[in-house]
Amino acid sequence: MKACVKAVFNNPGMRFIFSTRSKTPNILDASGGDLYGGNYTFVPGKDEVVREGTAGLHSFSFGDALYRAADAVERLNQEGINVGLINKPTLNVIDEAMMAKVGAAPFVLVVEAFNRKTGLGSRFGSWLLERGLTPKFAHIGTHKEGCGGLWEQYPHQGLDPESIMAKVKTLVK
Repeated sequence: MKACVKAVFNNPGMRFIFSTRSKTPNILDASGGDLYGGNYTFVPGKDEVVREGTAGLHSFSFGDALYRAADAVERLNQEGINVGLINKPTLNVIDEAMMAKVGAAPFVLVVEAFNRKTGLGSRFGSWLLERGLTPKFAHIGTHKEGCGGLWEQYPHQGLDPESIMAKVKTLVK
C-alpha cells in the first residue's frame, strides 16, 4: 500500500486507493517469494504479470480477488493447464503493451469482486474489441444479492478458486 500512495501522492488530480478490511495472503512469485514485498515498485497504469502461461491468460484480477485467482492458477498449473495471471492495479488506465499481449492469448478471463454488469470485465471486453482483439473472453464478478462475510460471499458469487478453475476449463476447450 505504501508503494501505491508514494507513487501517486504528488500527482495532480483525484486518486482513489482502496484496500480490504480483511487480511489477505501475500501474492507469491513463481519461486515462492513475496511478489509485492521488498523491492516492489508500483507504476501507475502498468499491469503486472503474476504468472506467465501458455494455455491462455487467466487474466486481469485485482484487489482481494487476486489471491483467489492466484490459488486457482496454481491448482490449474498442477493439473497441467498452464495459465497465467495478471494483476491490474490501475483500473481506469489501459496498459497498451499488456493489452496486445492479452489480445494474442487464446482466452482471457477477468475475475473481480465488483459487479459483473458494471465492473472491469465489461470495460475490458470493450477495450479488446476496440482494438480488434478477439480471444475467447469471459468475466466473472458479483451478480447475486447476499449477506455475510467475504468467506461466505466468494463461493456464493462463484468467485472462489474452484469456481474460477471451472470457468477457465470451459475456456480452454
